[in-house]
Amino acid sequence: MDNSLPKISSWRQYKALLRKDIAQELRTKEMVTSMGLYGILVLVIYYIALSQTGTEFDVTAIAAGLLLLMIVFTSMLGLNRSLIHEHDQGQLEALLLAPIDRPVIFLAKATTNFLFLAIVQVVVVPLFYLIYVSGALPVLLGDITPGPWWMTAIVLFLGAVGIAGVGTLLATISVNTAGRDFILAVLFIPVMYPLLLVLVTALNAAIMGGPGFEATFWQMCAAAAFYNAVLIAVAYGLYDYILGV
Repeated sequence: MDNSLPKISSWRQYKALLRKDIAQELRTKEMVTSMGLYGILVLVIYYIALSQTGTEFDVTAIAAGLLLLMIVFTSMLGLNRSLIHEHDQGQLEALLLAPIDRPVIFLAKATTNFLFLAIVQVVVVPLFYLIYVSGALPVLLGDITPGPWWMTAIVLFLGAVGIAGVGTLLATISVNTAGRDFILAVLFIPVMYPLLLVLVTALNAAIMGGPGFEATFWQMCAAAAFYNAVLIAVAYGLYDYILGV
């Protein structure tokens, strides 16, 4: 007589893990709240840093870099917190003992990281545009006309996909180390450098406009999409090995 448990489909495993992470966040509200507050604090720091630049300084020249830096710093905080609780409370070991395909764990965790980062972006990015791009502070920032909002949305979506996908793998590697916050930053920046470079170029084209900006924008978006596809495929393939280390 075969007493083995029936195999649960990967899709059902994925939905169960995704539901678990979302329910846990709705109960604690730690990850989204901490990321959102951190993003707002970064905006305050930007304001202080730019407060003495005068009216002749055009913040749009560096707006793309400022926005992307805020997202990178905020996402690294979220990536660490996404696995720390499960690691410290033994939930990660329980998942490994359960009959769950390990690549499914990666997909579920990457999806939750993407969703939480997207929620924070929806809250913080409009504040960034209001303060630093729309001309809401004309005395400090001068007369500024923002680029098409949907171009910024595309860049932020591509960035969130790449950060959540690759960042989930890197956070899993670093969570078992003593200096996990530092290790994640050391791994994250070099690996994500190509993506960040093309994203800031695309975002700058969307904000600044100018001759031929649409061609530059779409070329950089295509490069970002290609990078995401390759690196997420690699992360998916390596996740089983990383969890087994």
